Order: sequence, then C-alpha cells, then structure tokens
Amino acid sequence: MKKIIFGLGILGITFFSCDDYLEEDNLSSEVAENSYVTTEGYNSLINANYAQLKEIYGDDPWLFCAGTDLYAEGRDQEPPGLSQYTQLTPSSQGVGALYATCYRAIQVANMAMFYSDITEQTSDLNRQIGEVKYLRANAYFLLAQTYGGVGLITDYIDSPELTFDRDSAEEIYSFIIAELEESLSLVGDGAYTGRVNKRAVRHLLAKVHLTRAYESFAASDDFQKAASYADAAIAGQALTIPYEELWTPGNEMNSETIFSIQFSEVSNSANPTNLGHKQSYFFSSYLGGNEVAGDAPYRSYTLCPTAFAVDLYEEGDDRWEATFMTEVFSRYYDYFDVEDHSGLEVAEYYAPKWASTDAELAAYEAAHPGVTLHPYGEYVPSANRNFDYETIPVKKFDDPKSPFGSGRVSTRDIILSRLADTYLIAAEAYLTIDPATALQRLNVVRERANATPITAAELDIDYILDERARELLGEYHRWFDLKRTGKLVERASMHHYLIETANFNGSNGELKILRPIPQDAIDLNQNKDFPQNSAYE
Repeated sequence: MKKIIFGLGILGITFFSCDDYLEEDNLSSEVAENSYVTTEGYNSLINANYAQLKEIYGDDPWLFCAGTDLYAEGRDQEPPGLSQYTQLTPSSQGVGALYATCYRAIQVANMAMFYSDITEQTSDLNRQIGEVKYLRANAYFLLAQTYGGVGLITDYIDSPELTFDRDSAEEIYSFIIAELEESLSLVGDGAYTGRVNKRAVRHLLAKVHLTRAYESFAASDDFQKAASYADAAIAGQALTIPYEELWTPGNEMNSETIFSIQFSEVSNSANPTNLGHKQSYFFSSYLGGNEVAGDAPYRSYTLCPTAFAVDLYEEGDDRWEATFMTEVFSRYYDYFDVEDHSGLEVAEYYAPKWASTDAELAAYEAAHPGVTLHPYGEYVPSANRNFDYETIPVKKFDDPKSPFGSGRVSTRDIILSRLADTYLIAAEAYLTIDPATALQRLNVVRERANATPITAAELDIDYILDERARELLGEYHRWFDLKRTGKLVERASMHHYLIETANFNGSNGELKILRPIPQDAIDLNQNKDFPQNSAYE
C-alpha cells in the first residue's frame, strides 16, 4: 500500500498519511487507492480536492484578517505575532497553519493529476483536471502571497521526502498563471453549481495578475491582463441583488457568487462542531452564554471591527445595516426567524455616526424602553472592552442553524469570489491604465449599495481599499489586499490600536511584510540551505 508521506522540510507538520485529513474518502486505504483507476473512485478523489478548501479556510482566520486596519482584538487576545507583528517569529502561533493546509491540498491535487493518466478515460476527465489545476493554483497563490517563494511540488509523493529546495516567488507566480491558463481551457463554461468553471478561473487569473503587477518581477502587461480577465469574468452582468439579500442565510448560491466552499448540515452531521467553519464565530463581541443557546450566536471577541472600519460607512449606504446588527432583539436570531420586526423588543442599539446626538439617542431610548444604547465611537475594540455586547456585531455571516459553540459549527458556504469583488479588482487594475474605466467599475459597486457615486478626483488606491473594506468586510481578503498594494504598514499602524510602524521592523533592515516560513519546516528539512525570509533571520 502506498502512503503519502511528506517531508517536514516542506510542510512544517508531522509525518502523516492522507487518511489524517480526508476521513470521508479514506484515501490511504488500499481499496480506495485501487479505486482511483475507476470512474467512481476518481470522482471521489476530485471531491477530496474540493474538501481541502474546508481545511484551508474553515478554521481561525488569523492569517487572512489579523493585524490589519479593519479588525482588532476586543477582550480576548489574538495571536500576538500575527496581530501585532512585534512578536512575529517562525514559531509564532498560527504561522504554520496556512502553510500546512495548503501543502496538504497541493499533495491531494498532485495525487489527482497522477491518477488522471491511469484512471478510466471519460468525457469528464479533462474538466476534472482543469478543476484540480485551479485548486492547486489557488493553494500556491495563498502560499506565495503569505510566505513569498516556497517549494514547488507538482509530483505525487509516495515515499518519504525530507529534502526540498525553495523556489522563488517569481517562479511560483509563473506556475500559478500557467496552471490557471490550462485550467481555463479545460473547465466547463456553464452556470456556477459549486464546481470550478471558466468564470471562477478568470476571476482568479485577474487577482493573480493584479497581485503580481505590484511585485518587482511583474510583467509589463499584468495590470492590463488583470483588467481583461476581470472584465471577462464580469461578462456584462450588473449587480442587481440587494446587499442585504446577498447575505441572507441560505442564499449563498445566488447569481453573483462566482466560487465558494460548499458546506451543508447533512455532510456535517457526523461531527457538527468540527466539520463546518468559523467565519460566523469572529467579528464581534461575546453575545451570550450557554443559558441562551439557540437564541444567540457564540462570538470570539477577538476580531472586532475597528473604529476605522465602522467609520467608513456613510448614511444611506445599504451595506451599513446589511453588514452590522445595529439593533439586537431580545432574542438575537429573531432578526432572521421573525418576518415582521415591528413588535420585537430591542435590547441593544448601536447608533451610527449620523444619528448620535444626545437628542437623537434620547429619542431612540424613549421609543425603545429598556434598550442599552451604544453611542457611536464607543463600540469598537480597545484595551477597555471588557463586557458583553461592547463591540458591534457583524451579522452578514450569522448562521441561525449552527450549533452553539466556538468550534467549526457554521454550515453556510464561505464565499471566496463574488461579482462585486470582480468589479473592484477591475477598478484597481484599470486605475493606472484607464482611470475613467476604473471609476466606472467602482461606481457600479457603490450604486448597488445606494452610496453616492464618487468623482474622478476622489479615486485613488486608498479609496479603492476603502471601498473593498465596505463591500468585503470579514470576507478573508483584507491582509492580502494591504500586502498586495504596499499599504499594510501604513494602514495597520494608523488604524489598529495595538500596532505602531516600528512593530514591523525585522532583521537585516527588512520589514515583517511576508510571514516567516514555519520553524518546523526549516528545522526538519535536511536541505539546510533552505532560506528563511530575511526579516526573521
């Protein structure tokens, strides 16, 4: 029986066979291995590739969100290295999580590519190969953005490998683009049903070219290609779904979803606190204990929206009410479960900046006896946030059907790519090559939200980042957005109450922009010339 055993020099985790992370498919059993040469067995291997997305994105989102301008800890401590940078080292909490899960996904993809040559040749096989190439490219894209150059492995490893080289970031980006171009020629072109299609590939190609465009090794046409791929993914589709409706529980497969991670109550029923995800668990203060199980979601109190994030919204922007639970009813989930809210008692009220005078607050309190008022400016994270409900809840990821708890309990889909994001990618790509088109793409997003369109004089990279914040709050893009645009140090130190510019100072005169290669990976690689990122040497 073959076992897939990885060298720690590349993975930064202990030796394992693939049954450690794909229990549903039991890929390490001899029966399963033999089945990959059959159509049914190979289909299960393709499904296993999709399942790896749950492991990459399903746990704590520190590497996606912590240490930025939009989220900071309230009462409970985030991993100090990833959230504040001064203590960021190769051994810091959470540094190795993405490294490990992405390489697991890559090896499952490599397995699928290996068996594609010897499995039954069906009319679906080329499409499936294209899907696997997309998933493998996505994993490498996450690695390259986070750690820079990494080891490029495309072979199915069926015996111990303990020595790996580190390829350059330039080589990794070239591989990602080549993979996605091949994927684009192979995947289907139909409506999105949960599988990779051409639109999803075009969206990711746009994001990859846009990201590489800022690098020292950028191709001269990266911005243009990013814009072209984004436009091809948009394909003339307007943003027509009200923002609130986009985030209605159960509506994740709406027409603006381009690619998502599929979860379900049925598939999670065997282990409902570990097979879902944690997106609904973050981005708010604590909202209740076990005594209200079923009546309120459990919150972490560790990734709360900053004062800067809250201040980005203006009166009339639909995304304010659709993103935040500004009125918390006595039973929190009545917001979703009761159609007519007019008779519900409001327990907590978070006043917006445009309705926060003493007179306006007094009038609201008179109309809602017993309400606890949270004036604007007083419900954001700080060193003094020590009580429940003290930071404004983000409601867009709420899952009324999830079990009460702090684990991976949500079964709502995680949206990785959606149409408004594509418009904003296009706006950023066009910014330096065709500002008028950039303005048009961005204003499409604002107009859907009933926000006032901006003028050409207002448009710059900072405004695009602000718009991405309003539109995509909590959607696992922010650290990558700031890192890509070179704004991480400036914005995090300006808007995160625990970060100063000096926090980013690393070794060798380098800034801690890239995350460090996990120390386990360095220690256990028998190639002792495998370099650490220079800020951590």
